[in-house]
Amino acid sequence: MRLERSKIKVSSISVDELVDLCGKAEDAARKFILSRVPRRKVINLIISVNAERNEKGEMTFDVDVEVQLSSTMRGFDIKRLVRDAVDESFRVIGNYLEKDSEG
Repeated sequence: MRLERSKIKVSSISVDELVDLCGKAEDAARKFILSRVPRRKVINLIISVNAERNEKGEMTFDVDVEVQLSSTMRGFDIKRLVRDAVDESFRVIGNYLEKDSEG
Protein backbone atom coordinates (compact mmCIF):
# COMPACT_ATOMS: atom_id res chain seq x y z
CA MET A 1 0.00 0.00 0.00
CA ARG A 2 1.23 3.50 -0.72
CA LEU A 3 -0.18 6.96 -0.08
CA GLU A 4 1.09 9.99 -1.94
CA ARG A 5 0.40 13.67 -1.43
CA SER A 6 1.05 16.39 -3.93
CA LYS A 7 0.14 20.08 -3.70
CA ILE A 8 -0.65 21.81 -6.94
CA LYS A 9 -1.84 25.41 -7.31
CA VAL A 10 -5.00 25.42 -9.39
CA SER A 11 -6.83 28.61 -10.25
CA SER A 12 -10.21 27.19 -11.15
CA ILE A 13 -11.56 23.72 -11.62
CA SER A 14 -15.19 22.75 -11.24
CA VAL A 15 -16.43 19.95 -9.03
CA ASP A 16 -17.45 17.96 -12.12
CA GLU A 17 -13.97 18.39 -13.61
CA LEU A 18 -12.43 17.31 -10.32
CA VAL A 19 -14.58 14.16 -10.19
CA ASP A 20 -13.61 13.42 -13.81
CA LEU A 21 -9.92 13.98 -13.05
CA CYS A 22 -9.93 11.70 -9.99
CA GLY A 23 -11.68 9.00 -12.04
CA LYS A 24 -9.09 9.26 -14.80
CA ALA A 25 -6.23 9.08 -12.30
CA GLU A 26 -7.80 6.00 -10.68
CA ASP A 27 -8.28 4.34 -14.08
CA ALA A 28 -4.65 5.06 -14.97
CA ALA A 29 -3.37 3.29 -11.85
CA ARG A 30 -5.68 0.31 -12.45
CA LYS A 31 -4.67 -0.01 -16.11
CA PHE A 32 -1.00 0.27 -15.18
CA ILE A 33 -1.22 -2.56 -12.64
CA LEU A 34 -3.27 -4.79 -14.93
CA SER A 35 -0.79 -4.19 -17.75
CA ARG A 36 1.98 -5.61 -15.54
CA VAL A 37 0.14 -8.40 -13.71
CA PRO A 38 -2.39 -10.88 -15.14
CA ARG A 39 -5.87 -10.13 -13.76
CA ARG A 40 -6.20 -13.69 -12.43
CA LYS A 41 -3.11 -13.11 -10.24
CA VAL A 42 -4.66 -10.06 -8.54
CA ILE A 43 -6.45 -11.12 -5.36
CA ASN A 44 -7.39 -7.64 -4.17
CA LEU A 45 -7.01 -4.20 -5.76
CA ILE A 46 -8.24 -1.01 -4.13
CA ILE A 47 -7.45 2.38 -5.63
CA SER A 48 -8.72 5.73 -4.44
CA VAL A 49 -7.91 9.22 -5.60
CA ASN A 50 -9.08 12.20 -3.56
CA ALA A 51 -8.60 15.93 -3.94
CA GLU A 52 -8.91 18.73 -1.43
CA ARG A 53 -8.52 22.49 -1.89
CA ASN A 54 -7.09 24.63 0.92
CA GLU A 55 -7.83 28.30 1.58
CA LYS A 56 -4.87 29.34 -0.62
CA GLY A 57 -6.39 27.58 -3.63
CA GLU A 58 -3.86 24.75 -3.62
CA MET A 59 -5.15 21.30 -4.42
CA THR A 60 -3.84 18.31 -2.51
CA PHE A 61 -4.24 15.02 -4.33
CA ASP A 62 -4.06 11.75 -2.44
CA VAL A 63 -3.57 8.53 -4.38
CA ASP A 64 -3.91 5.35 -2.37
CA VAL A 65 -3.20 1.99 -4.00
CA GLU A 66 -3.53 -1.31 -2.20
CA VAL A 67 -2.82 -4.53 -4.04
CA GLN A 68 -2.63 -8.16 -2.99
CA LEU A 69 -1.27 -10.67 -5.47
CA SER A 70 -1.57 -14.43 -5.64
CA SER A 71 1.01 -16.40 -3.66
CA THR A 72 2.37 -17.63 -7.00
CA MET A 73 3.69 -14.07 -7.54
CA ARG A 74 5.99 -14.33 -4.50
CA GLY A 75 9.11 -12.88 -6.15
CA PHE A 76 7.26 -9.97 -7.78
CA ASP A 77 8.25 -6.46 -6.63
CA ILE A 78 4.85 -5.25 -5.36
CA LYS A 79 6.28 -2.07 -3.81
CA ARG A 80 7.68 -0.98 -7.15
CA LEU A 81 4.42 -1.88 -8.91
CA VAL A 82 2.42 0.27 -6.47
CA ARG A 83 4.93 3.14 -6.62
CA ASP A 84 4.85 3.15 -10.42
CA ALA A 85 1.04 2.98 -10.46
CA VAL A 86 0.87 5.99 -8.13
CA ASP A 87 3.37 7.82 -10.35
CA GLU A 88 1.17 7.07 -13.37
CA SER A 89 -1.84 8.54 -11.56
CA PHE A 90 0.08 11.72 -10.81
CA ARG A 91 1.26 11.91 -14.42
CA VAL A 92 -2.39 11.87 -15.53
CA ILE A 93 -3.30 14.51 -12.92
CA GLY A 94 -0.43 16.74 -14.04
CA ASN A 95 -1.28 16.40 -17.72
CA TYR A 96 -4.96 17.14 -17.07
CA LEU A 97 -4.19 20.25 -15.04
CA GLU A 98 -1.64 21.41 -17.61
CA LYS A 99 -4.26 21.19 -20.37
CA ASP A 100 -6.81 22.92 -18.14
CA SER A 101 -4.46 25.84 -17.45
CA GLU A 102 -3.66 26.26 -21.15
CA GLY A 103 -7.20 26.93 -22.11
